[in-house]
Parts: sequence; C-alpha cells; structure tokens
Amino acid sequence: MSITRPGVTIVPIHGKSPRIHDSAFIAPGCVIVGDVEIGADSSVWYNCVLRADVSRIVIGQRTNIQDGSVVHCDPERPGDPDGSPAIIGDDVLVGHMAMVHGCIVEDRGFIGLGAIAMNKARIGSDAMLAAGAMLTEGKVMEPRTLWAGRPAKYLKDLNEAAIAGMRMGVAHYAENARHHSAAVAEMDQQ
Repeated sequence: MSITRPGVTIVPIHGKSPRIHDSAFIAPGCVIVGDVEIGADSSVWYNCVLRADVSRIVIGQRTNIQDGSVVHCDPERPGDPDGSPAIIGDDVLVGHMAMVHGCIVEDRGFIGLGAIAMNKARIGSDAMLAAGAMLTEGKVMEPRTLWAGRPAKYLKDLNEAAIAGMRMGVAHYAENARHHSAAVAEMDQQ
C-alpha cells in the first residue's frame, strides 16, 4: 500500500496514516487525512476530501468517490463509545459533490449527485439515495430501495434494470480510473 501519489495531499495525523491500495486511483487535487483505508481498484476523483482525523474511513474495493465529494466521521462521545466512522463497502457509487458523514454504505450502494448521508445512517446493499437527497441521522435504507427528498423518504423498491445500471456504473468507473491513472502518470513524466 502506497501513500505517495502525485498531486495528492496525504496527511498523517494522530499516529495514523492513510493506507491506499496500489491499484487504487487517487486523482490530483484530493486531500486524504489520517485513518483512511482505500481498497483495490477503487477511485477517488478530482478534488475530494477524505478526512479521518477523529475516527476512521474505510472504502472497499472497486468503489468510486466522485469529484468534489467529502467523506468525514465523528469521534466517540459520552453515550456513544464507537463514534461514527464512515464505512463504505465494495462496488459503491458515490456521485459528484456528495457528503458522506459517519455512516455506513453497504456493498453496491449508491449515493446520488449532491446527496448527503449523515451519522449512523445506513444505505443497504443495492439501494440508491437519489441525487440531492438528505438521509438524516440514524435512518436505515433497506437493500434494493430508492429514497429521495430532504429529508429522504422511501420511494420504491428498485427493479433489476436499475440495479444492473448501478453495476454498469461501477464497471465504467473502474475502467475510466485506469485511463485517468495512465494519463496522470504520463503527465507527471513530462
């Protein structure tokens, strides 16, 4: 696992350093701080901030955190000894400008453009939080459901076509990340 990436700001803090799998693409302009773990073939796109200075952030394999998104967490507090780490599973899509804060996104979950997921919320596997939605603290989205609005509310169960579309998005971002990684490497050699 490497912690040197061209154009990426990596900040160890409180004795914790980010752990980034060598196959992950981290775009220039990103800031990654503290107790962050990023899995194989995942991608963190341009100008994202992942700040794990008070708890931890875990990102699984083949997950993408799209441009301008912020991932943070909350520390332990009286009555809450576990705090609110941000735990993001495998094959997750996080849309541009999303705010993912101290919540859990299960494998194959989807967070739409500009959506917000707050502390202790849970997005089930194959579930979708719609663009612009706000999943408030402690809310639980069941697997294969679509939630929308501010605050987010259940809309419907997702059909096979919607789930297949999300899986295609994951494959697209994994492939596109390889192209961007090569382009950034070429640019750094000039």
